Amino acid sequence: MAKTAGKIIAWVIVILLLVGAAFGYYKFFWVFSDGTKTGELNSLTYTGYIWKTYEGEMILSGYGAKGSVNGSVQSKIFKFSVSDKAVAEQLQQLTGQRVTVHYKEYKGALPWRGYERAIVDTIDNSEPVTEPANRLPIDASAEQVFL
Repeated sequence: MAKTAGKIIAWVIVILLLVGAAFGYYKFFWVFSDGTKTGELNSLTYTGYIWKTYEGEMILSGYGAKGSVNGSVQSKIFKFSVSDKAVAEQLQQLTGQRVTVHYKEYKGALPWRGYERAIVDTIDNSEPVTEPANRLPIDASAEQVFL
């Protein structure tokens, strides 16, 4: 009787370990989303108490932003981490520019990989951010000077 109870306990422990390993893989290593985002790179910092990681923010422009005079109708901030030092150094040179990055998103963050679930792994494209050139000219004849 003691042998069967020991076997049952051993099987329960093995099953719990396998379920825990499967959950850990799903949460931290299985790629949930894979894609690209384009926006203005706002900041990239090297931060952390124990594990130093690169953390960045990108402003994603909303509908009609490229050709509008006053900026975008809406914008969203995309927060991400960078685990590769070479990619982070390239991004630091592109701060303030319009950048297209490739990222992988996981269901959970690991402290040595970064604070965010989205991890940027490559830079696809970059271009300087410029002011729109299609501003309306000021009509000097319509101006009135008040004394």
